[in-house]
Amino acid sequence: MGAGHAHRLYRHGRSAVHVLPPHAKLTAVFCFVVVVVSTPREAVWAFAAYAALLATVAYAARVPALFLLKRLLIEIPFVGFALLLPFVAQGERVHVLSLSLSESGLWGAWNVLAKGTLGVAASVLLAATTELRELLLGLQRLRLPPLLVQIASFMIRYGDVIADEMRRMRVARESRGFEASGVRHWGVLAKSAGALFIRSYERGERVHLAMVSRGYTGSMPVIDEVTASRAQWSYALALPVTALVVCLLGWTL
Repeated sequence: MGAGHAHRLYRHGRSAVHVLPPHAKLTAVFCFVVVVVSTPREAVWAFAAYAALLATVAYAARVPALFLLKRLLIEIPFVGFALLLPFVAQGERVHVLSLSLSESGLWGAWNVLAKGTLGVAASVLLAATTELRELLLGLQRLRLPPLLVQIASFMIRYGDVIADEMRRMRVARESRGFEASGVRHWGVLAKSAGALFIRSYERGERVHLAMVSRGYTGSMPVIDEVTASRAQWSYALALPVTALVVCLLGWTL
């Protein structure tokens, strides 16, 4: 984890949120999501308050609304599932615009949409203000099992390597006049996928042998020691603590 690795979700900046230690941001986002999930679905105003909190964080991090909304499109499959709940759920029926909908299904759809959207938005803000390398360092700092951190690190590092290998194979096919246009070409694509798997496996073996020859014994050395001051922890935990107050009010009001 000694070299940086940029990703498409990250937005370069020097805001107060960007400079927070990664393990503090990970803890804040995790606690915020737990609080959101624990909120009763009937407290509609509470979810509006959570959205306002995230909007404040986005403003502090200088993340444009359009940038955030584009990344939220990843939850479209869950939106489709939620929209089906009022039609397939059982229970008392209500009529909306000549449609017979399940009341429990409507609440279930609202529950999935509200909590899912807030969770995805919080994750997008975390990714937009934290580089992948810093996220791995944060997970390491939070005492996540080292093996899981290493697996995530290798997956991130060699995902682009495999993608580049796929691109080279595609260019090689197209330079020979190949163009996939139907079922009859699936055989060629299947052989390409098999060749890609073999090349990736061989590359992994070579990398492992190179690591062992340089003294790798199952654990990666810690190059950067990430620490957080009390002020930084206070700043990061302001989000989940405020959300917790909203959640408690949602249960009592």
